[in-house]
Amino acid sequence: MATASKTGSDRPVTTAIILAAGGDDESRELLHAELSDSTVAALAVQNLRQVLPAERIIVVVAPEDQRIRETLGEDLTYVVQEEPLGTGNAVAAARGVIPDDTEQLLVTYADTPLLRPASLRGLLNRHNLKKAGFSLLTARMDQPLPYGRIERDPDGKITAIVEPEDLTSKDAGITEVNVGSYVAAPDLLLEKIDDLASRGEHRLTEVARSFLGSDHGVVSYRIYDTDEVQGINTEEGVAQAADIVLKRLFVPKKDADTTIKFGTGGWRAIIGEGYTLGNLRRLCQAIANEATRQGVDHMGVVIGGDRRFLSRESAEAAAEVFAGNNIPVRLLPDDVPTPLVTFAAPYTESAYGVIITSSHNPPNWNGVKVFRADGSLPLDAETDRYQDEANSLRVEDVVTLDLDLARAAGVIDETPLTDPYIDAIEQIIDWELVRGSDLRVAVDPMYGTSQLTLGTILSDMRVQAEFIHAAHNPLFGGIAPAPDSERLDTLKKMIRSGGGKYDLGMATDGDSDRIGIVDENGEYVTSNELLLLIYWYLHEYKGEKGGVVRNVATTHLLDRLADHFGEEHRECKVGFKHVTAGMQEIDAVLGGESSGGLTVRGWILGKDGIFACALVAEILARTGKSMSELLEMIYEITGRLYSMEESIPATPEMRLEVPRRLESEPLTHIGEYKIVDIVHTDGTKILLENDNWALLRFSGTEPVLRLFVEADTPDKAEELLSWLRGFVTA
Repeated sequence: MATASKTGSDRPVTTAIILAAGGDDESRELLHAELSDSTVAALAVQNLRQVLPAERIIVVVAPEDQRIRETLGEDLTYVVQEEPLGTGNAVAAARGVIPDDTEQLLVTYADTPLLRPASLRGLLNRHNLKKAGFSLLTARMDQPLPYGRIERDPDGKITAIVEPEDLTSKDAGITEVNVGSYVAAPDLLLEKIDDLASRGEHRLTEVARSFLGSDHGVVSYRIYDTDEVQGINTEEGVAQAADIVLKRLFVPKKDADTTIKFGTGGWRAIIGEGYTLGNLRRLCQAIANEATRQGVDHMGVVIGGDRRFLSRESAEAAAEVFAGNNIPVRLLPDDVPTPLVTFAAPYTESAYGVIITSSHNPPNWNGVKVFRADGSLPLDAETDRYQDEANSLRVEDVVTLDLDLARAAGVIDETPLTDPYIDAIEQIIDWELVRGSDLRVAVDPMYGTSQLTLGTILSDMRVQAEFIHAAHNPLFGGIAPAPDSERLDTLKKMIRSGGGKYDLGMATDGDSDRIGIVDENGEYVTSNELLLLIYWYLHEYKGEKGGVVRNVATTHLLDRLADHFGEEHRECKVGFKHVTAGMQEIDAVLGGESSGGLTVRGWILGKDGIFACALVAEILARTGKSMSELLEMIYEITGRLYSMEESIPATPEMRLEVPRRLESEPLTHIGEYKIVDIVHTDGTKILLENDNWALLRFSGTEPVLRLFVEADTPDKAEELLSWLRGFVTA
């Protein structure tokens, strides 16, 4: 074979041969067995495609086997093994189609779909670095499969590969096995195959043995995840492999592979791993490409950033990409709340709004939220397009224009939009009414982005506001900036120690799209309670008619209140994009979620903690009642339900077993409580009598299982939560 120049970091040119001919009809049929949402052979090739491009993959097939070609795709090279003489003969069949510039051959199998791309890369890399003549994959197994065993001398050198039928009692302690993927120079490998074939031997394992007795160096790369070694030789093997594939889907992924993946509220990743400026630029290029294809590039894009590490640099890098694609940019100066960017997209008639934020995640995270022209979050089909294109782009595919050049050319406009955003809120909120109320509040922006906008609004209302945790601190005081009860302990103590000084405590999360409230007694007001209050107020005091939309984890008391008003109520999946979509479908007056996100009809199509705080101030001013008094009034209408939630670590095994148990053992009762229905809108929700319910939902962004319950009494809620906890950990 001709020798080509090295590529990348002195890497030799590699071609792969994947053996898919099978020894008989039964083995070939197993290659087409369903595995996850793919097949055995397709998954094996899919893994190989992550290591080498399609033009470097040769598939050896049986005569007249068109099915495998249809399954694997026409972009691969196919060659026929005319007779099923053995695996060595199958490799030899590919001789005529191996590219001339190939310097090393990787040989693997179509019935090993569990081999990770990283293991194949590791094998190739070790072969190259060790300048080996022959390399093979091995693994140590507590219960070795019927594979050849690896014998080594005291120095660790491989001395033999012993087949299972040849094992003796002295070999019983050998647990290292030959996994069956090999690397060698093509000329050398084919020479060994031809030599053995002349003596009637056509098995690759014998080829491997022949290298052990030669002068060519033999090295191994060890697999530590023994699940990879599971071959597909029986239907039982397919079932075992299916469990392994599913389990892998739920293992928390490191972002070191630089893959961009959108969740329910945008793309988030750990800074320095998945979240890099390189990844950000690729994502912005994909969005710019979409804008150009759709013919909306002339409308431009609004870009802002929060107070996290790299947010300002990221906003500027994003601006350079859009400017480089001839897309006008409104680059908002300083840090801004997410709702301001949500508002800014329709306000400026831009094609997109982009905010650099990781919301309430811990300080070592950052991310991106993208908004459509109307300010709504794109649905899954749209974000799938962005992420898939972004992940396919190379560094050289990204087009940028230097920030200073873009500024000079007028492609980037850095006019702030804080005033228009505040003005728009004050057109909806009755700020003049609040002016005469003499309200006094304590505010915790959690080191986030609300202090300028919310501070200005409260000042315009003549609300006496005392802010804490308002400094610019990217570490957020060492906690995740989420306005839940535990993280608002300082605010609660401040209210309690004030001796009646404060009428209310307000809080917003790191990017200001969520709200937290503490009442005049220093007690945390849950998001469920706040949604009830706002829905009641909009209907009774503002004269707003319409239904309510909530996600699956939010209180059913909203349904009761809607029924009381004769209005519609709608349940949706977790993710505020689903809430706003549901609001538009039924023209709802309110949409919200139990984690602190809400919006009202006529305002932006996204969560807004700043607007929500202003609305709560109006509610107290107009009614003249305290928060605790208002909630008691509402409970006289709806009755009481008590909510509890808990998050527990979710192992991959749990993600397999819990759905399986729910399916195989249909539930009729939780303890003594009769089950009315079970729904799977998002997770598994168990409906009981009298609006009681329990929800099991695996998080899409964290390795946790979330448990939610709502019941007639606190004791019953705790009982339901305890039952869920026991069920999932049994």
